[in-house]
Amino acid sequence: MPNRNERVNVLGVGISITNIASAVDTIQDWVERHERHYICVTGVHGVMESQKNADLKRIHNQSGLTVPDGMPMVWVGHLKKYPGIERVYGPDLMMEICKKSLRKGYSHFFYGGEEGVAKKLRENFEERFPGIRIVGTYTPPFRSLYKQEEAELIEKVAKAKPDFFWVGLSTPKQEHFMADYLPRLNTKVMIGVGAAFDIHTGRVKDAPQWVKKMGLQWVHRLGQEPRRLWKRYLYNNPKFVYLFLKEYVFETRKA
Repeated sequence: MPNRNERVNVLGVGISITNIASAVDTIQDWVERHERHYICVTGVHGVMESQKNADLKRIHNQSGLTVPDGMPMVWVGHLKKYPGIERVYGPDLMMEICKKSLRKGYSHFFYGGEEGVAKKLRENFEERFPGIRIVGTYTPPFRSLYKQEEAELIEKVAKAKPDFFWVGLSTPKQEHFMADYLPRLNTKVMIGVGAAFDIHTGRVKDAPQWVKKMGLQWVHRLGQEPRRLWKRYLYNNPKFVYLFLKEYVFETRKA
């Protein structure tokens, strides 16, 4: 079984050596012990954003877990002799935890998405998992919360007391939000799952399994949202490969 505390260094970002079963077990253990953590679900985009944002890199490295959302994180882990690392895809992690919740009675709060997305997600999950406890939703504005909005959110979460607070914002916004608000919200575990809200409500189509295994999910996403994502993928991906190979060759020669 992977060591929940062990991480592989990917350009300065510590990616947890884990798989989806181990990650779910770790998260469940936190809830049972009343421990409070946030979880980053991170791939190439998060690692590359961290190259130009030291605070984001710190947030990744101080998380309870920073799970390998993309296959490049897994390939780097294997290359660095961590055979136990497997992909922990955000939407899949969300589904597995919600399945566990039916037996354990865990409660959930959905924060993020465009107008109506969080409510639609609640409807879909209540239909898919009859009996699931979804105790609140909140659609934030596309800016930082004003003081009054922040106070309303804190009060709403204080009353709901969710075990899981799901954050469906884009990187790096969701990581900063979790690090800032975990101490202020009455919840146990915050998980930033990015596009999972859109995928589970059908706003974005998920890629076929074979595309995911080949590490080509970015092509599938780019085809659906080219105007929004072209710069992220066509700039970040080649630069990630260049920087990683440069670092890896240096480390190999040094060894």
